[in-house]
Amino acid sequence: MKINNFLELSDFKKIINENKKIELDEALLARVNESFQFLKEFSKNKVIYGVNTGFGPMAQFKISDEDTHQLQYNLIRSHSSGIGNPLPADEAKACMLARLNTLSLGKSGVHESVVNLLKELINRDITPLIFEHGGVGASGDLVQLAHLALVLIGEGEVFYKGERKSTKEVFEIENLQPIQVEIREGLALMNGTSVMSGIGVVNAHKANQLTDISIKLSCAINEIVQAYDDHLSEVLNGTKLHEGQQKIAEKMRTHLSDSKLIRKRADHLYTHFEEQEKVFKEKVQEYYSLRCVPQILGPVLDTLEYAEKVLENEINSANDNPIINVEDQHVYHGGNFHGDYISLEMDKLKIVVTKLTMLAERQLNYLLNSKINEILPPFVNLGKLGFNFGMQGVQFTATSTTAESQMLSNPMYVHSIPNNNDNQDIVSMGTNAAVICRKVIENAFEVLTIEAITIVQAIEYLGFQDKISSATKELYDEIRKIIPAFSDDMVMYPYLEEVKKYLKTV
Repeated sequence: MKINNFLELSDFKKIINENKKIELDEALLARVNESFQFLKEFSKNKVIYGVNTGFGPMAQFKISDEDTHQLQYNLIRSHSSGIGNPLPADEAKACMLARLNTLSLGKSGVHESVVNLLKELINRDITPLIFEHGGVGASGDLVQLAHLALVLIGEGEVFYKGERKSTKEVFEIENLQPIQVEIREGLALMNGTSVMSGIGVVNAHKANQLTDISIKLSCAINEIVQAYDDHLSEVLNGTKLHEGQQKIAEKMRTHLSDSKLIRKRADHLYTHFEEQEKVFKEKVQEYYSLRCVPQILGPVLDTLEYAEKVLENEINSANDNPIINVEDQHVYHGGNFHGDYISLEMDKLKIVVTKLTMLAERQLNYLLNSKINEILPPFVNLGKLGFNFGMQGVQFTATSTTAESQMLSNPMYVHSIPNNNDNQDIVSMGTNAAVICRKVIENAFEVLTIEAITIVQAIEYLGFQDKISSATKELYDEIRKIIPAFSDDMVMYPYLEEVKKYLKTV
């Protein structure tokens, strides 16, 4: 895949998830080189932040010409101070791609060796050791990106073929050369939002998967209870002017198009009404967790789509400081490194994913509570009541995991803490927001895993295998390959893990 201008989130998926190799377009390299040459000339006899000055609150200190290169190395090494869990490989790779893309805009004045080495690391699946904790997301992801920069100068550690190794050792194996700082490569690599954006791109991809799974499971539950179809109708949902709601309802209608279980209200409640009836045997309407799926998942979809738009804008933006503008021969000082856009979207995304998780937990509870559903045994127990437990044990896991996500959904966006001698007096906490969003997404996969197994057990009990829609049957068959129908109690955690892995692939 040749990279030149605008990267879409689908491009990230191809490169990160499908290991598509990248090439740098000649126009891209020319743009980078032109920016570098301009800054090299322009910075002579001028005060340019981060080129011949100190950093942050020490920007008032002039740096002598003989110390400017060492200044960049000092910056990288001193800020390689992260701690905690390392970022997963897919997120680290997404961070590198995001940084490569923004530096390729020709607004940062870096030497082309920077983008070339980033390209090689991405193509060879060499990912830097970047820690979850460190950045406040305002002067960019300074600490996390320092760990990326540390690798590019040949220091620090990387993950290589599944192992954590020293960068020096891996570069020798792969015959790679570290970059040599020319002007401001340290600051250019570190000033930016590429870590929060990289994690955000991976989060968005997984949130899309969760939304699709939630739709499938919601459809299956409506089939299990033989729900009426009017709550999914185009007419009803068209009277509410939200695109997300209308899209969810349409997806559900498509999914259920060949189901033999979904009923039409006119056939059952509009033509056989007996005036003497005081209590209707059949439910007139389902519980909200079954009937209001378009209204609940609609905002999830709308929020996700907007978050994807913001992410695309950010990864294709110059989020450096200062900004090098070759066209008008000027260097602009500002704050494009500030991560509020991503921070806010990650907070919004984790909130809607938590709501999706809450929907799944309520749907699960509906299936497990025989007094509510009136068609299934308690805990969808296919064994001997009182002796066997069915899905009773796993409900505790789903409930506790959902509760954790509810707590984690408090926003990071408004948790600014001044630091850096109050130079950074209001910050975004964007990377924290992205990391917590990832945790909420992982929790959602776990709860939906438990719901999916329960749905399959319910279909088994009711003998609906030949009546469910072809889409639900496909889901049923795939999960049955992992976990057989069971009536005797068994250890569940290995099956939970395998079903969770499967859901991450659909």
